[in-house]
Amino acid sequence: MEFLDGTLALLCAFALLAGFIDSIVGGGGLIQLPAMLLLLPGVPLPTVLGTGKVSSAAGTAAALRRYMGQVPIRWRAVGVAAVTAGVFSFVGARLVSRLPAELMRPLVLGLLVVIAIYTFWRKEFGSIHAPRLPERKEPFYGALIGLVIGFYDGFFGPGTGSFLLFAFVGLFGYDFLSASASSKLVNVATNLTSLAYFASTGHIVWHIALPMAACNMLGSTLGARLAVRKGVGFVRVLFLVVVCGLILKLGWETFKA
Repeated sequence: MEFLDGTLALLCAFALLAGFIDSIVGGGGLIQLPAMLLLLPGVPLPTVLGTGKVSSAAGTAAALRRYMGQVPIRWRAVGVAAVTAGVFSFVGARLVSRLPAELMRPLVLGLLVVIAIYTFWRKEFGSIHAPRLPERKEPFYGALIGLVIGFYDGFFGPGTGSFLLFAFVGLFGYDFLSASASSKLVNVATNLTSLAYFASTGHIVWHIALPMAACNMLGSTLGARLAVRKGVGFVRVLFLVVVCGLILKLGWETFKA
């Protein structure tokens, strides 16, 4: 399987941009996946997804490494969420072949609209890091978030990072920056689960995946660094932009369907 140097350069550029956005508020798939589908015509969809997952997993891990030590992460609660999400992401991926995932689109679209309106009108939402749950209860709620969002990520996927961010802010009382850092740990778990599946089934083009992964890591590192420097307000604004992008994307797909 051969690709022109120009095609690979474009894929790497989109991977860098996707890593930058995803490291701050999630939503990198909005950029990377459509670019891969456009630039890799004729490549089977599972292979496109598997190749892109290498890039996404590497970028998410790079972002998490950048956040560690600079942003408070409640490791016990978030760790439980990550493990649970990894398990149920696999369950969701197995179930997707048996149920029509298209049924999820109108529901997810409605939830994203509610999230956008709520975040826009509640100006103080996510501005202060004030964990509201007792520490002994956080792992239970972390497991609940991991179960629901992990299953969703494996079954359908779009907006996973944004849902994680909103859950950590709304339920746990984290600010947007801490929620972004926490969501990266959960994303690492779900990405690794998916990556293991695609690798085991041979759906990865490694000479495309590895350069894209390097660029995604660079974008993620730069994005996480900017988020730490700019603070909560910057993350909040970008979160709203990405959620609105998801609404437009899913709305268009729902309208076409």
